[in-house]
Amino acid sequence: MTEDTNQSAPSASPSVDVPPTRVLSIASHVVSGYVGNSVATFVMQLLGLEVCSLNTVQFSNHTGYGKWTGTRIPPSEISELYEGLKANELADFDMLTTGYVPGAEGLEAVGMIAKDLKKTGSVGGGKNMFFWVLDPVMGDSGKLYVSEMVVPVYKSLLPLADLITPNQYEVEWLTDIKLLSPADALTALTHLHATFKTPHIIISSIQSLINQNEYICIGSSMTTDGKPRAFSITVPMLKGPFVGTGDMFASLMVSRFRHAAASAGLLERQSWMSPDEVKAADLPLARAAEKVLASMDKVLKKTGDARDKKVKALDENDEGADAPIKRARYMRAAELRLVQCVEEIQRPVVKYTAKEFHGVA
Repeated sequence: MTEDTNQSAPSASPSVDVPPTRVLSIASHVVSGYVGNSVATFVMQLLGLEVCSLNTVQFSNHTGYGKWTGTRIPPSEISELYEGLKANELADFDMLTTGYVPGAEGLEAVGMIAKDLKKTGSVGGGKNMFFWVLDPVMGDSGKLYVSEMVVPVYKSLLPLADLITPNQYEVEWLTDIKLLSPADALTALTHLHATFKTPHIIISSIQSLINQNEYICIGSSMTTDGKPRAFSITVPMLKGPFVGTGDMFASLMVSRFRHAAASAGLLERQSWMSPDEVKAADLPLARAAEKVLASMDKVLKKTGDARDKKVKALDENDEGADAPIKRARYMRAAELRLVQCVEEIQRPVVKYTAKEFHGVA
């Protein structure tokens, strides 16, 4: 995939075009920094959605710092918080988005909320279809950071989800298919559609097997007979480390896919499904992904530039710091620069465009 030389104009302010939308966001929370709901709430509100946050953990900071304080929210409290919303007629959500949940029991509690909203959710005065974006947060880069017991629970919930946003490693756990080639990625998409009937899938990042300086985002919206309509978008790999990128990707997808589905007149269709004749690269999911990746590219570049400057200063002046403090300072330097990137989030300039994906290099 090459960079599109005919760059799209910046998109208009989303608050004008996105219909009124209430989102319940169930994810982790940190007091300082940007992961989980700390990312999702900011991004989705910036893009015109009304967000209600239900936190699954409350930590002082993300665990990459090495030290943190806080608590994991018990499954019973997750359920109680939702029941409190229902008791006051505050559970009239248009969308649900779910991220990190610690443990199988907590995930089961979240699943019960999803099932209830799917059954009873009052959306848009009864005109629009309720939509669940599930980010199956389990691990990355070959490391599982939840119990293996959550895997079968996620598999049981996939048939309820409308869009899932796993990374490469999470897809491998959900499908038992190692993604060693483009053909493997297409096989995994086909498996997810056929086995779980999940309408929309975005694999947020796959390391390119051709160019190690690139990664590929692969997505698909299935046809009425469950076949994949797969597309890919290739984006330059930026030097890390970055934390919270999966949460940023998922929350941007929630907002951008809502907008793209509205523009295509799909909000009253089950799972916002496009007619079968719509080609893969023209799908609303593909249009949304292009804007998501455009925003992420700019946010991560700005984050990386600021991080590198801070790290250089730390290297020059931090010789006296002990190892834990030095690690904390480096992690803080790498926090996402979201507040500094309002323009990049709201008005992305699309540079990398979708093409139909056939599972070949």
